[in-house]
Amino acid sequence: MTTRAWLTLAGALLLVAIACFATWKVQGWRYETQLADQALLHQRDLATISNAAAAQARNALEKQQAAEQALHDLDTIRFKERTDDLNENDSLRRALADGDRRLRIAGSCRSSGHDVPETAGAASLGNAGAVELTPAAGRSVFDIRAGIVADQAALRAAQAYINEVCLK
Repeated sequence: MTTRAWLTLAGALLLVAIACFATWKVQGWRYETQLADQALLHQRDLATISNAAAAQARNALEKQQAAEQALHDLDTIRFKERTDDLNENDSLRRALADGDRRLRIAGSCRSSGHDVPETAGAASLGNAGAVELTPAAGRSVFDIRAGIVADQAALRAAQAYINEVCLK
């Protein structure tokens, strides 16, 4: 082969190499652009997800704080009611112990019962009356009443908590 043919072949190969390199370079630029666009979209998606998660966390925290505040308010109200009722019970108990008050229980007896005779005699109590309790029995009644007050206060507090905190 002649030199001219070799030069032509070398020139053609050089042109093919330049064309391949240029094609490769242009393709690389396109891929870099696509990757940059995808990275930008990925960052936007991550920011959207992060913002949504932060908003949900804020909402959950606000709901929790509102529930805690409602519970605190309920506790304050119910504790005051319970304390007032127990204080009233204690003052009644002291009045009974001091002799300022007496505890009587009203009642009636049916004459059709087997324990009470049909006719009331001169020494009987009759069909209705009141029974006065001893101071020890009165204290026992007030102890029982204190337990009832505490139980009712706990029940009201539980019902209010369910209605005002749990069901909202």
